[in-house]
Amino acid sequence: MELKISEKDNGLEIEGQGEQGGHKAPERLIDELSRNVGSAIIGKADVIRHALITLLSAGHLLIEDIPGVGKSTLAHAIARSVGGSFMRIQFTSDMLPSDIIGVSVYRKAGEDFEFIPGPIFHNFVLADEINRTSPRTQSALLEAMSDGRVSVENRTYDLERPFMILATQNPLEYHGTYPLPESQLDRFMMTIEIGYPENDEEKKVVTSQGIGSRVDGLRPVLTTAELMALQSLADRVTIEDTLVDYLMRLVKATRGSKYLRLGVSTRGAIFLKRAAKAAALIRGRGFVVPDDIKEMVLPVFSHRVVLKSSSVVPHGRSREARNVLMEITESVPVPL
Repeated sequence: MELKISEKDNGLEIEGQGEQGGHKAPERLIDELSRNVGSAIIGKADVIRHALITLLSAGHLLIEDIPGVGKSTLAHAIARSVGGSFMRIQFTSDMLPSDIIGVSVYRKAGEDFEFIPGPIFHNFVLADEINRTSPRTQSALLEAMSDGRVSVENRTYDLERPFMILATQNPLEYHGTYPLPESQLDRFMMTIEIGYPENDEEKKVVTSQGIGSRVDGLRPVLTTAELMALQSLADRVTIEDTLVDYLMRLVKATRGSKYLRLGVSTRGAIFLKRAAKAAALIRGRGFVVPDDIKEMVLPVFSHRVVLKSSSVVPHGRSREARNVLMEITESVPVPL
C-alpha cells in the first residue's frame, strides 16, 4: 500500500497505515520501534535513541566498543524490528570484495555472464568486526554506502531500499585489526559506544534467558514502507537559517581547532543537519531547536576528527577527541 504524509494540527502524520488505512502519528510508530529494540538492549535508552536517529536519517551506523557489550545485539534488534531483509557478514582477514558485492559467473548454456548478488543486497547488513578485513575489502562498501548501488564488470546494480549498514568494530588497541580510512569513516553518519550496563541492568541480563533469546523473540513492528515514510518525515522537518549558521560555526570550529589535525568535512555538516532533524522528529517536533544539534555533535563528529597529538591510539582517535568536541560545543554561542 502506498503511504502518504499529511499535515494536521501543525504536526505530521502518515496516511494509509494498516489494512484499514487511516492515520497514525509518527511518534507512535517511533515509540513502538524504540520499545521493541529496548526489549533486547536493556538500560541503554540513549544508545537506542542515537541508533534510531541514524535509521530515520537514512544513514549508516558504526558501533565501536569492547567485545561482549552488545554491539551485534543492537544491530540484530534494529534489523529484526523492521520488516525487511537482513544479512550478517562476519569480516575476516581473507575476505575478498566479491564476497560482499557478488560476482559475475559465465553460463555456458546461455553464453553470457550472470550476476550472483552478494550479501550486501539486503535492506539491513550487519558488517560484523569490519576492521578485521583488509582495506581493499573495506573499500568495497564505499559506493554502496554513498550511492546505494554497486558496480561489477562495468554494470551498476541498485541495492534494496531502505538500505542500512550497521558495522561493528573493536577498539583499535586490539591486535589483528585494520583501521578504517578517513574516506570510509566519513560515510558513517554516526559512531556510538554502548559501554557496560549499570549494575541492576547487568544483573537482569545475567539472570535472564540470555541475549540471543531476547533478540530471537523480536517481531517486526514497522514495515519498510513505514520506515521510508518516517525517513521522508524526518527530511521534511524544518531548520531555520540561524540554526544552519550555528551548525556551520560548529563545523568551522573543528577545522580551526589547535588540537585537531583534521576537522569535519562538508559531508559531516550535512549529516549533522539530517541527524538533528531526525532527533526533532523523535521528540515529536516538526522543527529543529539548538539542543537537537548539540546532542548530535559527538556521535556525528567524533569519528571525523583527528587529533594532532601523537600520544593517542592509532588514527589519533580516542575519548580525547570527544573532550575537544565538547569544549568546541560549549564555546560556540547558541543563537537566541
